[in-house]
Amino acid sequence: MKHIADSTVRRLSLYLRFLEEFERHGHATISSGELARSGGTTSAQVRKDLSFFGSFGKRGLGYGVSDLIASLRHILGLEARWPVVIVGAGKIGAALAQYRGFGTHGFDVVGVYDTDPARVGEALNGVPVRPDAQLEADIAALRPRIAVLCVPGEAAQPVLDRVVAAGIRAVLNFAPAALTAPEGVTVRTVNMATELEVLAFALTNAP
Repeated sequence: MKHIADSTVRRLSLYLRFLEEFERHGHATISSGELARSGGTTSAQVRKDLSFFGSFGKRGLGYGVSDLIASLRHILGLEARWPVVIVGAGKIGAALAQYRGFGTHGFDVVGVYDTDPARVGEALNGVPVRPDAQLEADIAALRPRIAVLCVPGEAAQPVLDRVVAAGIRAVLNFAPAALTAPEGVTVRTVNMATELEVLAFALTNAP
């Protein structure tokens, strides 16, 4: 497949959320203009985003909501179940472990790990927090595909190195750290301070 920009993939995810909400309200079709509003973009951009993956909808009739949902789920790889481990059971890690929306969209939390003995044994949405020392053995046994890092910044690179060495090739990082990963490993960093700064900029420069 040709290279697809991250921004395109993000918009596809937004389109999917909007389509699912649209379907819950009983709508059978949707226009590119309605999808554009959901993604904060234009009708032309919606059509371009979808055109990377084939031909969808009919001119003058729009897109069939259920059909487009199925197509986007296939494109985004959501027809499979994706086992996930969370490293760090502090406030962010615990909140993510208990977020029920993961299961709805195909992501199953199969392990949560922490170095704090006081947290070990605590159940988060039915998944017990395990000692950090068990991480590699459990990755070998449970075969998770994605690791979520919710550790302090100074611990993030060593933890990334460990999960990569254990075989994980996709990592979502919540630690305030710039991480280095080998080729073939995808790391996405969620920097909440940066996102807030973007919002502050938008408010400061609003017309």
